[in-house]
Amino acid sequence: MKMWSGRFQKPLDPVFEKWQRSFGFDQRLLAYEIAASSAHARALKSAGILTADELISILKGLEEIGKRGAESSAFLEDDEAEDVHHFVEKQLVALVGDTGYKLHSGRSRNEQIATDLRLYIRAAIDELTSEISEWSTVLLERAERAGNSAMPAYTHLQRAEPVLVAHWLLAYLEMFLRDAGRIADCRRRLNECPLGSGAVAGATLTLDRRTMARELEFTCPTRNSIDATSDRDFILEFVNALSLIGIHLSRWAEEMILFSTQEYNFIHLPESYSTGSSAMPQKKNADLLELTRGKAARLIGDSLALTVALKGLPLAYNKDLQEMQTPLFEAADTVLALFPLVTGWMNEVEFNHQRMQQAAESSFMNAWAAATYLVERGVPFRLAHEQIGKAVQMAIEKNCELQKLSLDELHQINPMFGPDIYDRLTLQSVLEIHDVPGGTAPRRVKHAIADAKQRIASIREEVHANA
Repeated sequence: MKMWSGRFQKPLDPVFEKWQRSFGFDQRLLAYEIAASSAHARALKSAGILTADELISILKGLEEIGKRGAESSAFLEDDEAEDVHHFVEKQLVALVGDTGYKLHSGRSRNEQIATDLRLYIRAAIDELTSEISEWSTVLLERAERAGNSAMPAYTHLQRAEPVLVAHWLLAYLEMFLRDAGRIADCRRRLNECPLGSGAVAGATLTLDRRTMARELEFTCPTRNSIDATSDRDFILEFVNALSLIGIHLSRWAEEMILFSTQEYNFIHLPESYSTGSSAMPQKKNADLLELTRGKAARLIGDSLALTVALKGLPLAYNKDLQEMQTPLFEAADTVLALFPLVTGWMNEVEFNHQRMQQAAESSFMNAWAAATYLVERGVPFRLAHEQIGKAVQMAIEKNCELQKLSLDELHQINPMFGPDIYDRLTLQSVLEIHDVPGGTAPRRVKHAIADAKQRIASIREEVHANA
């Protein structure tokens, strides 16, 4: 029996009936539907709609449905259930009889799905936050293991200045710590309970909304029944955050792909996350990295689909909102599947520190340090910039690095160069000159690592607090 069939005299077109059902994908919300329905049942008891015995019967029935659903996928095979709400009602009535029909007193599927989705995303955020903390920990460990090894940093994909390998890795860590903050913000905003909002105007029974919210670990009830039943901002915000995580992973993957090529040779691909060529025996392909880069496109597509689905909807609930579930589930599944893989990859990858160090000592990446040397002796920076540019051109013509120019040659450009210029052009000195918070000077990077440890620990504490 349909939950709404009393008004209708004709059956649904069978093709349409099958086409419009959502149980094929919203059955994954079963555990959250059981939790929300249990809270609603207790509120009905407090409102005098259910007796104590009826409440016990319903709660035991709901528990049994949840248990069967978790243990067997065959239990969820139902060609009649319109959605997860209809499925639970059907199964409940089969277990406890007509008392099961009382559970829907004073509520609407509009508030039910809004509640289930908030519970689902909240759980997904908690799981994702844990995965980000694991990924961040591996990035941090690799940064620590790199010690004072150096590498080129790039702008416009051209060698720019030397940096510590640890500093480079910490740049990615910053991206993902921001991602953790974004989804934490999303969690705080979505953590309000729609139960008691009814179909659009609020429940028709005097239900204790605050108690229901507290039982489900929401911070408070939603404030407006119209908004509560039609709001999907939290889905869009969550998937937008997932798409940005995908973009960050894609940027990381792209750089790792570049650095694994023979032209760079900065990293050696881990064989456990790579494949070979069916035609060329010598190949080792960066499949995990390439698929990670490709997944970002799907995540951006999911975000766009949600935006378009929501943009033109009048208040309050419309069936269009059903179409927001598939992109949500796909995006969450994609990111949650990615993190253990990239974490494993990052844990196994080998850095070619010798090659990175050699690259950091070539291509005139000490030029800004040379200009700074002149600035410290009173030369205006713009003039110092021009003069070091001339020194670079001289070195190019001689096929050597700046530090290989003689003092007489440097004096032709500016007589203020002294013998101490050569100490200032060493890799260690060039690194140390960037001695500002957030810079690549070794002592600053040590501070950054210590700070990152504390921030990751805070994320872990938040995960445990929400568990």
